[in-house]
Amino acid sequence: MSGSNHTRFSRQEGLVPRERLEFLAISVIGVGAIGRQVALQLASLGARQLTLVDFDEVEEVNTTTQGYLQEDLGKSKVLATAQAISRIDSSIEVSQICARYRPGLPVGDAIFCCVDSIAARGAIWRSAGRNAQFWVDGRMLGEVIRVLTAAGDEGRDYYPTTLFAQAAAMTGACTARGVIYTAAIAAGLMTGQFTRWLRGLPTDNDLSLNLLASELSV
Repeated sequence: MSGSNHTRFSRQEGLVPRERLEFLAISVIGVGAIGRQVALQLASLGARQLTLVDFDEVEEVNTTTQGYLQEDLGKSKVLATAQAISRIDSSIEVSQICARYRPGLPVGDAIFCCVDSIAARGAIWRSAGRNAQFWVDGRMLGEVIRVLTAAGDEGRDYYPTTLFAQAAAMTGACTARGVIYTAAIAAGLMTGQFTRWLRGLPTDNDLSLNLLASELSV
């Protein structure tokens, strides 16, 4: 607003410590429904270094459940998300990895795991997640969300217990059923845990939210 003292970040001061974000390298692995929303929220919060990892291309179904645009059809999800981030803040350094995650890929100090299978989560955790300063895993099916966080020493022993056999998972992959509002809420819960960690506050190891039943459990 002309003539005011407001800056882009003035309304989130006290909630998001920008000095912690300045040199923090953040990876978003999987930029589908939840991951795309996470990446855009991190860009809006003031993240300076983002790495996006995904092998997939934008399909028409992704314009409803994942928030991609018609003009994104046929593009890699990584490229389309990087372009959206640039429209938020063109000064953000975005590394694009258009491939499946594999051990040895560069990851940051903070990892947002947004893939859609237990096996992939386990592989990423074992190769990179357990050594990250901050790790958060977002899962959803329909209107049910689960967010698992390991930050500092909190949650590191607990998280591996959630990597049950794929056959024991909820029926269908995370992408089998979904709506954009569930993805956006899941992303918000994940970035909320992230900003708590940035402020030195305790994080929740395991948070579940059933939107249809209006039930939240921690």
